[in-house]
Amino acid sequence: MIEVKDLVKYYNEVKAIDGISFSVSRGEILGFLGPNGAGKTTTLRILTGYLSPTRGEVKINEFHLPEDVISIKSIMGYLPESVPIYKNMMVYEYLYYVAQVRGIESGKILDRIKEVADRCQIRGIIHKNISELSKGLLQRVGIANVLLHDPEILILDEPTTGLDPNQILEIRELIKEIGKKKTVILSSHILSEVEATCDRIIIINKGKIVADGSARELKEIYQGSRRIQLLLKGATSEEVRSVFETIEGVKSVEIKKGDEVGVECEVLCESDLREELYNVIKSTSWILLEFHNLSTSLERIFKEITRENGDE
Repeated sequence: MIEVKDLVKYYNEVKAIDGISFSVSRGEILGFLGPNGAGKTTTLRILTGYLSPTRGEVKINEFHLPEDVISIKSIMGYLPESVPIYKNMMVYEYLYYVAQVRGIESGKILDRIKEVADRCQIRGIIHKNISELSKGLLQRVGIANVLLHDPEILILDEPTTGLDPNQILEIRELIKEIGKKKTVILSSHILSEVEATCDRIIIINKGKIVADGSARELKEIYQGSRRIQLLLKGATSEEVRSVFETIEGVKSVEIKKGDEVGVECEVLCESDLREELYNVIKSTSWILLEFHNLSTSLERIFKEITRENGDE
């Protein structure tokens, strides 16, 4: 579906993309992650034909960039971070205008607008002025815009930026529904949304791909040390640290908080030391309130990968 090979992009002397290669299968929802300035938006703009690469190959279906840019745009819908909407229009007027620009036959425009309005749940605001809409509804109108010509591929740059939790959930469900029939690439800073929505995740940093896989695969690869969380009553931070750090296999002890209720800490260890930790606690006067393993979060993986690569 999409093949990217050795892609490089310079802005004057600054290398924004540094020889990245990846592919996206038909019907896949791909999350494209990275810190600010990592090269995410530049890559997406190249894929959509809005920017030309300095060098490298981009193939989408049987088409190649930049030679077949018009054909590629005809099978693609692109929603940039700042939704390009004319706010002096009504929703219906705007969608009708976009349909005309996209070359949809005049006799089919009304049915197509009804179809995308239902799919994006904006039928109830179709005759409202765009300037009156909330951020969440604006995003829905923006997605309806890119769906009008029924593209095979959707590229969404930060589609949930500025939305409240309920709006984020609504857009997430909409993207998952769209992804059942279309290929979707989306970038986001909200990692929990990417994990809940995407089949696969690519993390880019300083113009290079530093991780590629499903959320589950990335967690398995970057699991690192085992993390055990405990909540103890009747112990001080200093006591916990001095006792736990004497246990063989414990790499470090991170104290989260200390008050009259207890001490919450995370223990990083190379193997499962739950039995040893329990026996140590049992030999003290501490009261154990919580004790469980912590799975590696996507947020932690993202921080560790981008920090490691940023320090090189």
